[in-house]
Amino acid sequence: MQGAHQQQLDAFIDHLWLEDGLSKNTLDSYRADLSAFALWCQNIEKVALYEVTNAHIQQYLAVRFPLSKARSINRLIASLRRFYRHALREHLIQEDPTLHIEAPKLPRSLPKSLNEQDVEDLLKAPDVHQPLGLRDRAMLELLYASGLRVSELVGIRVSEVSTQDGIVRVTGKGSKTRLVPMGEEAADWIDKYMKSARPELLQKRLCDALFVTNRADGMTRQAFWHIIKRYAQLAGITKHISPHVLRHAFATHLLNHGADLRVVQMLLGHSDISTTQIYTHVARERLKSLHSMHHPRG
Repeated sequence: MQGAHQQQLDAFIDHLWLEDGLSKNTLDSYRADLSAFALWCQNIEKVALYEVTNAHIQQYLAVRFPLSKARSINRLIASLRRFYRHALREHLIQEDPTLHIEAPKLPRSLPKSLNEQDVEDLLKAPDVHQPLGLRDRAMLELLYASGLRVSELVGIRVSEVSTQDGIVRVTGKGSKTRLVPMGEEAADWIDKYMKSARPELLQKRLCDALFVTNRADGMTRQAFWHIIKRYAQLAGITKHISPHVLRHAFATHLLNHGADLRVVQMLLGHSDISTTQIYTHVARERLKSLHSMHHPRG
C-alpha cells in the first residue's frame, strides 16, 4: 500500500483508539477492512482514498458481496462510514461518499460500563500526596462527574473553569461549546490541584492548559489513556477500560439514579437524543437485574 494511504489509515485508527477506547480486535478489524479497500482503490480504480466517490464504494461492495457473509459486509460498511465521516469532520473531504449506502441492521450492542464500586476504586487509585497523583485524581473526578470526552478534558483551559460555581466550559465536536456542571467533589479536587500540584509541576513556567505535565506542557489524549489504564490495573479492575468507558459510566449511573434522558443528552453534548437513548437500555438491564435478584418471583 502506498505511504499516503497508510498514513491516512494510521491516523484514523489512532483516532478510534484515543477517542473511543476500542479493543485491539475491533481496531484490527477496522484496519483490515480499510486496508483491503485502499489496496483495491490503488490497484483497480487508481484512485486515492480521499478521492473515492459513492460509485467506487458501490462497485467495491458488488465485488465483495458474493465472497462475504452479511455480517462481514455490515462491518465493512460501518468501517467505511466511520472513516469517511471522520475525514469529513477533519475537512479532508468535502462530501461523504458513504451517504445512501444501505446496510442490514444488526442488534445494537450495549456500551460497556463500570459499576459504581469500580469507579470508586479507580478514583482512589492515584497517590494524592504526589503532584502527579493529585493531578490525575482531579482529572478522573472531573471526567466521571461531567461525562466529558477525553479530547474535551485535555483541551480545557484554566480560564474555562470556575470551581466556585462548579462549572466548566468545554469545546466538543464541531467546535460547539457548552457549560457543564462538575459537582462539589470534582470542584474540590480541581481546586486542590490548582493551588498546589499545578504550580509545582509548572515551576513558574507558563501554560494555559488546566491539566499539565511536569514538562509544563498540556496533557495529551495519548498520555491520559495510558494513565487511566495504569490506575485501573492498580485498582484491580479487570474490565476493559478507557476514558470513553468512564463517560459511559457517567451516563449510566445518572439514569440509574433517575436522571432525565434529555438532561443526560445535554450533559454529554449529543446533538441527537437517539445517540443517548442507548443508555436507557443499560439502565433497563440494571433494573431487570435488581428485580430478578430481590423480588420473590423474580
